[in-house]
Amino acid sequence: MRSPNMATFKQQKVEDVYEIGEELGSGQFAIVKKCREKSTGAEYAAKFIKKRQSRASRRGVQREEIEREVHILQQILHPNVIKLHDVYENRTDVVLILELVSGGELFDFLAQKESLSEEEATSFIKQILEGVNYLHAKKIAHFDLKPENIMLLDKNIPIPHIKLIDFGLAHEIEDGVEFKNIFGTPEFVAPEIVNYEPLGLEADMWSIGVITYILLSGASPFLGDTKQETLANITAVSYDFDEEFFSQTSELAKDFIRKLLVKETRKRLTIQEALTHPWITMKAEPRAPEHRKTELPQVKTKRLREYTIKCHSSMPRNNTYVNFERFSRVMEDVAEAERSCSHLAATHDSLQDDVEALVSICNEKGAWYREESERTRYSLSQLKYEYRKVEAMKKALREDVQTVGSELGGVAGKYAQLRTQYDSLRKELSEDLRWIQDLTNEFQREHGGGGRFGPIFSRDVNESLMELINRSCSEDFLAGLKLRVTESSQ
Repeated sequence: MRSPNMATFKQQKVEDVYEIGEELGSGQFAIVKKCREKSTGAEYAAKFIKKRQSRASRRGVQREEIEREVHILQQILHPNVIKLHDVYENRTDVVLILELVSGGELFDFLAQKESLSEEEATSFIKQILEGVNYLHAKKIAHFDLKPENIMLLDKNIPIPHIKLIDFGLAHEIEDGVEFKNIFGTPEFVAPEIVNYEPLGLEADMWSIGVITYILLSGASPFLGDTKQETLANITAVSYDFDEEFFSQTSELAKDFIRKLLVKETRKRLTIQEALTHPWITMKAEPRAPEHRKTELPQVKTKRLREYTIKCHSSMPRNNTYVNFERFSRVMEDVAEAERSCSHLAATHDSLQDDVEALVSICNEKGAWYREESERTRYSLSQLKYEYRKVEAMKKALREDVQTVGSELGGVAGKYAQLRTQYDSLRKELSEDLRWIQDLTNEFQREHGGGGRFGPIFSRDVNESLMELINRSCSEDFLAGLKLRVTESSQ
């Protein structure tokens, strides 16, 4: 029994533990060979997956993708799903030791039968549903359900046991986490994969509807002449139940297919609803009395045989990993381009609004600047006028100052001259007064120095002297002053 959670790949040569035998199949980067465990003799299938040696290389599978497949296989233990036994790794490959499924593909087995009853068909579809139910219960979506990946454990029994294989595209669906991608085989993919919409467990249910349609008719519901036509038919849900292919098919079977091939994922049958559908539980629809004793008609497998031969002859080698990566990168680039275009459009609209706002502001500012410029120009002209006026007044004032300065110089000269004259007159007057004083003193001495005549005489002399002074000195001085005032007023 394998461990449910293997932490790492065994770094040991797989050839040391297993005898590697014949090749069972191959793909773009994987080869499946039969092997036998040396210690027990048990037989397994060894899937050699070529590792990518560098990020820049396109050869091989990225280790993260291999780890995802291994992680999912480690969680699975169900009769209708292939089992992982062990994992080895060397420098160039990762080797998955898987349960040996040797019964071949389901469609190859059915194509070898002469006819197929609906009861037999439902038994196989029910096994597929049970395997998918187990996966969906664990929130695992296979994303690559197709006849090629529905194998038989052993075909040498009446109703062989079905095994779902190839989990290279399987993903765990997390609640609240959006997952988008384009992968799978065009003939079997759901519309949400083609339209690059969020993916979930519902995509597997669409694939089961396509598989059931082909199983009962030998015709593919959406297959066109080109891949583009096939994808267009899927997105348009363009199919019908051609009488040529479905004349022997019950209405319950058609109803089962109709409820799976629904574009809206919410209206598509879930795995639980599919398991309880009357066609699967064999609750046959009421029949007319005349048909009650007759058996259900057998579905001829001739067209299924032709479909299987055509698929094998035209089917390219399994390139699950390379398709996954190529389409994944393309869609990531497309999504990034769409996001960039949306962002660019939003930025363009925002810039357009900003440009219009800036133009409006620019126009308003331009008008304001023009108005302010005119106002400033007028103010400058007024200032220039006032400046010239002030300059003229300053010039006139300088001339007046020069004139006043020269006049003050003349007044100062005249004043100095008058001062000199005044000093000369005062000196002469002082000398005259001393002479008169001496004369008076001498006169008094001669007349006995007294009596009433003396004071009267002195008073008369003084008055005469004062009159003389007023008449001589003051007149000249006042005349000089009058002359200065007159010259100043001129």
